[in-house]
Amino acid sequence: MPTPRVLATPAAEATIDLLREQHGPLMFHQSGGCCDGSSPMCFAKGEFRVGSSDVWLGQIHGCDFFMSAAQFEYWQHTQLMVDVTKGRGASFSLEIPLGVRFLIRSRLFTEEESRSMAPVYDGEEYVGRSAEA
Repeated sequence: MPTPRVLATPAAEATIDLLREQHGPLMFHQSGGCCDGSSPMCFAKGEFRVGSSDVWLGQIHGCDFFMSAAQFEYWQHTQLMVDVTKGRGASFSLEIPLGVRFLIRSRLFTEEESRSMAPVYDGEEYVGRSAEA
C-alpha cells in the first residue's frame, strides 16, 4: 500500500463531519502565503478552482487535498497531518465560524516510506481523472 502524503487526526475528522453536514462535499487547499500563512483551508468542493499550479496530494476523510505546486517543492519529503485547534484563524476557511482552525503538523518520511509514495497529480490532471471516473 502506498505511503499516504496527507492524513487527518480524529479531531480534524470530527470537524470535517460537522462542516460536511452544513456545506456538503468539501475540499482542502494549502497555499504558501495569504491570510493564515500556510494553513490548510477548507472549501465547499469546487469552490476553489485548482489548476496546473496546484498538486493533488490525496484525500483526508473523503475530501481532496491540494497544495500549491511551489509549496509542494518544499514539503514533498514530509507527511502532513491535518489537525484542528481552538481559536479563529484569519482566513476564508469554512471552520472559522466554529471558533476553530485547521493546522498542519508534519514529519519527514522515512527512507522506507519514501520508496512507496502515493502518486501526486497536478490539479488539472486530477480534475480530468476524477471526471472520467
